[in-house]
Amino acid sequence: MAFEQQQSATKVPEVTLGFWIIKILATTLGETGGDTFSMTMDLGYLLSSAIFLSVLVVLVVMQIAAKKFHPFLYWATIVASTTAGTTMADFATRSLGIGYLGGASLLFASLMAVLALWHRSLGSISVETVSTPKVEAFYWAAITVSQTLGTALGDWVADAGLGYQGGALVFGAGLAALAATYFLTGISRVLLFWSAFILTRPLGATVGDFIDKPLDQGGLAMSRPLASAVVAVLVIVCILIIPQRPGSHPQRA
Repeated sequence: MAFEQQQSATKVPEVTLGFWIIKILATTLGETGGDTFSMTMDLGYLLSSAIFLSVLVVLVVMQIAAKKFHPFLYWATIVASTTAGTTMADFATRSLGIGYLGGASLLFASLMAVLALWHRSLGSISVETVSTPKVEAFYWAAITVSQTLGTALGDWVADAGLGYQGGALVFGAGLAALAATYFLTGISRVLLFWSAFILTRPLGATVGDFIDKPLDQGGLAMSRPLASAVVAVLVIVCILIIPQRPGSHPQRA
C-alpha cells in the first residue's frame, strides 16, 4: 500500500534563533517572577509552587485543547513552567534540605524517566511530533521537569564559587558549544535540542539572580517586581517582532 507524505502542523513553534532568544528571556522571567512571590511577597516556596503549578495546569489544558498554534498561549505556558520550576527547585534544595547536588541529581533522574516513558510509549521524543494530546502531555511534563532541573543547576554552579556572572558565562559557553556541534556534526538533533533546552534554564536563572540579588551578593540589586516587569515586556516585544510559525513534521496519510 502506498503512502504519501503530508505536512502536519504542530502546536509548538519552529526551533529557530528567535525561539532560543525568547526561551532565555522566559527563563529569566521565571527566576525573577518566582523569587518575587516566594521571597519579596514572602509566600514561601511551597505556597508559591502550588500557585504556579495551578496556573501551569490550566495553561497546559488550554494548550492541549487548542486546535492550532497560538504564540502567546505557548509562551505563557513556558513562562508558567519556568516560574513553577524556580519555586519547586528552591523548595526541594532549600526547604527539604537535600542541597543543590541532591536536588539536581533527583531532577535529572526524573527528567530521564519522563523522556524514557515518552520514547517507550510513542517511539520518539522529538518536538516535531507534538501534535496530539498524548504527545503534548509528555512534552509539557518533560519541559516542566527540565525547567526545575535547570534552576537547581544554576544555583549549584553559582553557589560553587563562580557567582552569577561566572555561572552565566559557563552556561552561555555550553550553549555555544552545542550550537557549534549542531552546525559541524551530525549528532542527533533531538539530543541537542533537549540539551540546549536544559542549559537555557540555568542561564536564565543566573542572569535573573544577577539582576535582582543584592550588591554584596554580586547582583545589581534591582527590585524583583521591576525586573520581572521589564523582562516580561521584552518577552512580549520579541513575540511580536520575531516571526512565530508552528513547526511541522511529515505524517503518513
